Amino acid sequence: MASLLLKGDSYYCQFYYLGRRFTVTIGEVPRDEAEDFAGAVGQLLRHIKQKLIQVPAGIPITDFVISGGQVTPVEKAVAATTKPASFADFRQKYLDTHRNGSMEQSSFKTTEMHLRHFERTFGEHFEVRTLTLADLQRHVSERAKKKYRGKPLSPVTLRKEVASLRAAWNWGALNALTFGPFPSKGLRYPKGDEKPPFQTWQEIERKLAAGGLAEAEVGELWDSLYLRKEEIEKLLAFVQEHTAHPWIYPLVCTAAHTGARRSELLRVQVADVNLDDDTILIREKKRSRKQRTTRYVSLSPFLKQALRDWLAVHPGGQYLFCQTAEVVRSKKRSRTTGHLDEKKRPSTLKGRMATVRRREAKGVLPVTRDEAHDHLKRTLAGSKWKVLRGFHVLRHSFISCLAAAGVDQRIIDEFVGHQTDEQRRRYRHLMPDLKRQAIGEAFA
Repeated sequence: MASLLLKGDSYYCQFYYLGRRFTVTIGEVPRDEAEDFAGAVGQLLRHIKQKLIQVPAGIPITDFVISGGQVTPVEKAVAATTKPASFADFRQKYLDTHRNGSMEQSSFKTTEMHLRHFERTFGEHFEVRTLTLADLQRHVSERAKKKYRGKPLSPVTLRKEVASLRAAWNWGALNALTFGPFPSKGLRYPKGDEKPPFQTWQEIERKLAAGGLAEAEVGELWDSLYLRKEEIEKLLAFVQEHTAHPWIYPLVCTAAHTGARRSELLRVQVADVNLDDDTILIREKKRSRKQRTTRYVSLSPFLKQALRDWLAVHPGGQYLFCQTAEVVRSKKRSRTTGHLDEKKRPSTLKGRMATVRRREAKGVLPVTRDEAHDHLKRTLAGSKWKVLRGFHVLRHSFISCLAAAGVDQRIIDEFVGHQTDEQRRRYRHLMPDLKRQAIGEAFA
């Protein structure tokens, strides 16, 4: 049950406990002394398995075997006062600690959702410190059977769920709620498919014309869309003509000409736009967990004029994209409030309207994430542009246009905030015309 390893001049003892592998350092000692130590560890583990000895709660198994099963008075005191945390309590404590803005709101909601999935698998009374590799494997195997939008959950999604629990586990270790390393070594995920490469409108339509694609596959294709420069120009012209609110057009223009994410766009303040230096400040939340970071993007002449026109009629307030007008389907700016959801509201019209009242004016408020997405879709509804999945397609397109124009990768990284080669590989794709031109020139 315990094996001996020699690395350099030092001996190490390796053993398994509750499905996890542990290693303790013996040191530079004679071979027979190291073998005696490993033998003692093996005997101690057998006694634990036979329940002749019990590892006190709160005592790491490595410390327990190093001490030969002898617990110090201090450790006994700690173990006696440390109550094993249920998964429900552990999850709640972790989330309560991170509600203070240390985690971006979207990331917080995702983490909350991931931990809720684990709680469904393990049960709310599951003692979190007893978590083993087998428990994690059971969760991954069960979740892999679930479907989202008609397709099984991807291995990427499953890895993100495990990463959320790992972060919570490591936090728990600092607060005496968990002990030892996170037991994910050896975890096996189902094999997934690589995301389709970013493609032009024409490439996607050609694949759709061939037929035989499920609804989920069609949606995945449109998720990979990026627009050419001339298509971006036509899209912006369409939005300008069909927009229902004055903030929508400058918002879409800024997305198309900066590559900023939707959440970043909605954090931009009026003071962040410098028309003299032709720059806009983007406030980040994803680059660093320890602090809020920023980056600057140069304003194109087109975007500079669009923002100048918008600022001339800006309703006031510190945020660049805000308004005072009534917004359909908004939780803050719809005409009425007090509507009950479908599970609670009465079946009669009179009963449903009993709680509804006219909303009082709230003045200038920044545009919310849901408002931005909903009104972009409303603007594009009924047109050829309705296939656009959201603002992120403009980020893909912005990077594509820069890459096609031969812009240095370092400048692209600075504009959009990329940090890893994986991000660069996913986004850095050239227009098909340029690829054909390169091949033609090489083999002319």
